[in-house]
Amino acid sequence: MSVAPGEPGSGPEAGARFFCTAGRGLEPFLMREVRARLAATQVEYISGKVFFTTCSDLNMLKELKSAERLFLLIKKQFPLIVSSVSKGKIFNEMQRLINEDPGSWLNAISIWKNLLELNAKKEKLSQRDDNQLKRKVGENEIIIAKKLKIEQMQKIEENRDCQLGKQIEEQTLEQRDFTTKRENFQEGFQNDTEIATDTRNQNDLTFRVSCRCSGTVGKAFTAQEVGKVIGIALMKHFGWKADLRNPKLEIFIHLNDIYSVVGIPVFRVPLASRAYIKTAGLRSTIAWAMASLADIKAGAFVLDPMCGLGTILLEAAKEWPDVYYVGADVSDSQLLGTWDNLKAAGLEDKIELLQVSVIARCLWPMLYSARFIKLSGCPFGKSEGTVESDKRYNCHCLQKVLILLFLTFHLGKNLS
Repeated sequence: MSVAPGEPGSGPEAGARFFCTAGRGLEPFLMREVRARLAATQVEYISGKVFFTTCSDLNMLKELKSAERLFLLIKKQFPLIVSSVSKGKIFNEMQRLINEDPGSWLNAISIWKNLLELNAKKEKLSQRDDNQLKRKVGENEIIIAKKLKIEQMQKIEENRDCQLGKQIEEQTLEQRDFTTKRENFQEGFQNDTEIATDTRNQNDLTFRVSCRCSGTVGKAFTAQEVGKVIGIALMKHFGWKADLRNPKLEIFIHLNDIYSVVGIPVFRVPLASRAYIKTAGLRSTIAWAMASLADIKAGAFVLDPMCGLGTILLEAAKEWPDVYYVGADVSDSQLLGTWDNLKAAGLEDKIELLQVSVIARCLWPMLYSARFIKLSGCPFGKSEGTVESDKRYNCHCLQKVLILLFLTFHLGKNLS
């Protein structure tokens, strides 16, 4: 029996049911983020997962920073009861995830396809606009070049060459207009054909099953056994074809002693794998959560005195761009890695780097009277103080390298 407060809707416009995986302790951050960024409703969480309903498209869903992976929810049920009964009976219970309510599966597949089609249409429109802009620029350059050439020819043969140039120009423009219309017609026809073909070939969908089993279920069965049972049930019930290497659809199943969850990964690449981070240091989701705890405001001055590979600064600069960021570290290799990350993210002009030790005297005069926020590993929160009151304690911790702290100093707009 389902315990989810809502089932997947008829489409993204009606509000679809999703869930994200999150690191331990990051669930509250993710819950706040989906409410603020996606205007999500029916937000709830269990350990390691956050469930929510939203009408957002793929571009908005990609912006989630505290989530590991994003899934479209198919089912969320009470856990399977594993007792001394035979494996065959338990396998039958697993197959009921498909056979008991096939409508929820078809509904989820329909929402998944609608999301992909809508995203593909937006990308094609964007590419078409870019191509039209480039085409117009190229046409303008051609026209200007031809005008100059015509003017030169007019000086040599004013009447005859002028008429000839106009005829050539008119023919070229007519041919270009004809070519443009033909290309637009072919693109529209090809798009309609692809959609019609995809609708006809729903039964030819290829899939694979990814399973995760823990608790008593994990002790009794392997993930391969569960995946095989679920895969056979899907092939029999829907006529789909299994493809372990390059499937069109992936089914994710997590079985444990608390719940049974089935979903579809929305993106093949995890959300936590940032495209703008070349060399990973601190986990990107944790770095974003730590930066969000600092309550960074526009016009602030933010210093990371032990920046390492600059992951926290990168996440902060992407989320809050109107801030002055400085990263300091004593290690050459770490700063070189940070610089590579800044170039890959296009943030060279947003973040300044210094090679200096955090216990060097040159840092303390600048930060002597500054208020700061001291962040430890999430989700342990934050504490406030002054450099003067905590100077001896901070130096001791930094010298001993016993505890890694992220210190964010807010000097405000006036740095005098």
